[in-house]
Amino acid sequence: LVLLYGGHLVIDGRLTVGELVAFNAYVALLIWPMRMLGWIVAMAQRAVASAGRVAELLDTAVEVDEPRRPVSLPPLGGDDPRGAVAFRDVTFRYGPGRPVLDGFALDVVPGQSVAVVGATGSGKSTVARLLCRFYDVDRGAVLVDGVDVRDVALGELRRQVAVVFEDTFLFSDTIAANIAFAEPDAPFEAIERAARLAGADEFIAALPEGYETAIGERGFSLSGGQRQRIAIARAILADPRVLILDDATSAVDPTKEHEIRDAMAEVMRGRTTIVIAHRPATIALAERVVLVDEGRVVADGTHASLLAGDARYREVLAAAEEADRRAAEEAAEATGVEVQP
Repeated sequence: LVLLYGGHLVIDGRLTVGELVAFNAYVALLIWPMRMLGWIVAMAQRAVASAGRVAELLDTAVEVDEPRRPVSLPPLGGDDPRGAVAFRDVTFRYGPGRPVLDGFALDVVPGQSVAVVGATGSGKSTVARLLCRFYDVDRGAVLVDGVDVRDVALGELRRQVAVVFEDTFLFSDTIAANIAFAEPDAPFEAIERAARLAGADEFIAALPEGYETAIGERGFSLSGGQRQRIAIARAILADPRVLILDDATSAVDPTKEHEIRDAMAEVMRGRTTIVIAHRPATIALAERVVLVDEGRVVADGTHASLLAGDARYREVLAAAEEADRRAAEEAAEATGVEVQP
């Protein structure tokens, strides 16, 4: 447009060729500053929005407070085994309305593995969150080795009670750093041992730089099973007195669940473990199974005994298997892969 109109003015004699060239050069010089100004304005708007969200987070009231006079958990070692967990008549609700747990009671002896099973909304995952003290109970108490979790410093409690969630959070760092997240000063030999026990050493060794391979945010370059094995290795390295596996296989394809079951069995051995699960193969790893319904324990036994003698337990497992089947069919429909019966 500048050249067209400027050429017309030159032809009419109202502008010289030199003036046209100079004006065109000035316009070219202004283009990038104007573009940068627009980019700066856009970035400023994003920064203001982000700052608002950060301020909102900082202004959020703390849901759990540090105890004024923290009590230490009994030391590990010695003749007395550690890792006892007790829920004493616990009632808890997330907000106004019906409680999620109502009179919930459960005792776990040191070294025992217990699977907590229930339908969606029964409160089984809330059990894990209360034990880690992500929330405080409304009534009753949660005890670890006889100490109320509300009396333990949060840092100590969460070092001694480790959780492997269904959606593992991995950082944009090396695999070794992700495994050593809870123990950043751990020697490489300990990291390697934890990975080996978790069944992660084979796929790590096949990566271009082994343990020093950098993975993307949330471990997007790894499969679901690989991410979970790294999370289990992290828990092994932390060596907690109580381990919670909160639906640790639900994000993994059922056909590949066996890849991490052996790792789960290894980390559970000799350690107090609470398994939140809905798949029978994962539930069967536990020595004891409790069925939660409407916020309380309604059945207690082994997987085999409940499967044989409790109709509600069979209903819950059947509903979970049906949900898995529908999810697999939807995934197959989205990808165009046929599901094998």
